[in-house]
Amino acid sequence: MKKFLFLATILLFSNVNAATVGENSSDCVLTSINNTPVHFHEYTGKVLYIDFWASWCTSCVQSFPFLNQLTHEFGEKGLHIVGVNLDEKVDDAMAFLGHHPSQFTIANHGGEQCAKNFDVQAMPTSYLVDKHGVIRHIHQGFREGEMEELKIQIAQLLVEK
Repeated sequence: MKKFLFLATILLFSNVNAATVGENSSDCVLTSINNTPVHFHEYTGKVLYIDFWASWCTSCVQSFPFLNQLTHEFGEKGLHIVGVNLDEKVDDAMAFLGHHPSQFTIANHGGEQCAKNFDVQAMPTSYLVDKHGVIRHIHQGFREGEMEELKIQIAQLLVEK
């Protein structure tokens, strides 16, 4: 029940200046699971894939192997993935990661405000940000049939100047 109340709170108090395609992404103040700061503006010059997720999200279980695949396939070409965890308890996120390890950055502190800044309305929600910090694509949910389209979008952004 808490997970639904948490998401409802995000929806209720979401920022009226919601993140939309064609606008600069919000620079959230986050901390990784390794206790290092994560600031989206540090990825200027790279393509950034921001993925909001939670341990109770069944689609997130399916998305993590794909995100790991993207890291392997595009990481050296300039793609950086940040998974922003929205669990109320860090232990829930750590248990999830124990079963579904990530090969990308996981931020677990500061995610609630970041989700508000981006106006996250579904789990998972992903924002594909170009090298200049502009949101180019928003994906709500995760469906295997969209994986190839996401790869095409990433590849296109990686070759842009």
